[in-house]
Amino acid sequence: MSHKFPCHPTQHHLEILKTATHIASIATETYRAAAALQKANNELERKVLERTSELRKALLDLQKTQAQLVHSEKMSSLGQMVAGIAHEINNPVSFIAGNLRYANQYINDLLNLIAVFQEQYPQINPTIEAKIKSIELEYLCDDLPKLMASMSTGSERITDIVLGLRNFSRLDEAKIKSVDIHEGIDNTLMILNHQLTLPNKLPDIQVVKDYGQLPKISCYANQLNQVFMNIINNAIYALKDNMQYWESANKIPTIQIKTLVVDNERLFISIKDNGSGMKSEIQEQIFNPFFTTKPVGQGTGLGLSISHQIIVEKHQGKLNCISALGKGTEFQIEIPIQNFQQSGITSTDSWP
Repeated sequence: MSHKFPCHPTQHHLEILKTATHIASIATETYRAAAALQKANNELERKVLERTSELRKALLDLQKTQAQLVHSEKMSSLGQMVAGIAHEINNPVSFIAGNLRYANQYINDLLNLIAVFQEQYPQINPTIEAKIKSIELEYLCDDLPKLMASMSTGSERITDIVLGLRNFSRLDEAKIKSVDIHEGIDNTLMILNHQLTLPNKLPDIQVVKDYGQLPKISCYANQLNQVFMNIINNAIYALKDNMQYWESANKIPTIQIKTLVVDNERLFISIKDNGSGMKSEIQEQIFNPFFTTKPVGQGTGLGLSISHQIIVEKHQGKLNCISALGKGTEFQIEIPIQNFQQSGITSTDSWP
């Protein structure tokens, strides 16, 4: 059986072919337009995400800068207040300390006079004898030197506290200055000493110091004091936050502070507590601005962030945290000894 095909397309066939070609062209253009639209949408979405990320970062940077400015202003105001209080306390304490030496000598002279009088006049009239008994002269003569010694010790303690407060505030040391790191740590511990006491008759937090032979270092002393304050205060908080553990375990809450020189180039400072430690996901965020595990109102989340900036950016050092659940937390600080002499930073550079 054979089929016959027309040798020439008819007008009808041409119309069909023309229509099919037109439809194919429309489909192709539609596909291209859809692809272009999808590409444009993808690009727009990418730009929106990119811009959103930039805005989020800019907002975070703005919040961080604002918080740091507020913190810096607070620290400046606190430093001025501490220095002012220390100055006001120091003046009367100086009078007391200076006069106690003379008062002690005068009292010894009077006691010696009483002893001579009793030796020369053993027989006294009943009125004097009654008075001696009423004032308990023997006890008075024995206790008065002890009272004077106690007052002298208290006066010296106040003097040390005032000196520590003045050294801690160091308003004159926004500039670079050669200081003793141990002095800064000790002043910080003195200020935080009242926080080392635990309630419920628990043992006080013990501070174990293992100081090496450190040279003086040129640094921003008041800023390093802030770092010591932040880290030690966090250690105290961690130990106090785990009081049930201290009640059940036969252990004493302890903060260990160790210092040494590494390779004659860097100061190494370790501040370690034997608290409960922290999870790795928390440890990864502790230097992030505004991150805190403390309840609302008890922490701003800026302390460790600013401490990291002070050590790393201002002193070209290192600040690391080593922690594990059940094994406590250790902060390690490294500061170059000759950093500022070599870098040429001038004393006009200040924080922040």
